[in-house]
Amino acid sequence: MKLRHSLIFFVLLLSACTVSYKFNGASIDYEMTKTIQIDNFPLRSAYVWAPMQSIFQNRLTDIYASQTKLKQVKKNGDLQLAGEITGFDQFNKGVSSDGYSTQVQLKMTVNVRYVNNKNHNEDFERQFSATADYDASQQLTSVQEELVTQMTKDICDQIFNATVANW
Repeated sequence: MKLRHSLIFFVLLLSACTVSYKFNGASIDYEMTKTIQIDNFPLRSAYVWAPMQSIFQNRLTDIYASQTKLKQVKKNGDLQLAGEITGFDQFNKGVSSDGYSTQVQLKMTVNVRYVNNKNHNEDFERQFSATADYDASQQLTSVQEELVTQMTKDICDQIFNATVANW
């Protein structure tokens, strides 16, 4: 009988103890912070590729929807993200001995204004950028969507980490 009570006590003790892990990296106090407002990020770069804005916007909203429990709102969010895509440039990265470009680097830059209405010490305005390389023998139009998607993922991960992951 004593063994049985000890076993029941042990099972109850184990079930009362829980450990919580966050695998997504977000460190949000959901008791205090419940909503996020993500404004549209318009294209403001000299060179633009129209689909880039929607690819970026969708990825940015998706990362917060899938990796946090924050409700996305149109205005008055506890957290607020605003900004614009300010750069979409290409540069020769490699040149052959005959003077022709062998590799091209594409760079995307996004300006972000972040406001944490629950803790204004975390507010910032910052530039985030990412690059992707492609072979100069390829036309930009043939690799543009893949590279923009890759750079967008990188930039959105950087923004997420800077805002709610506290990295």
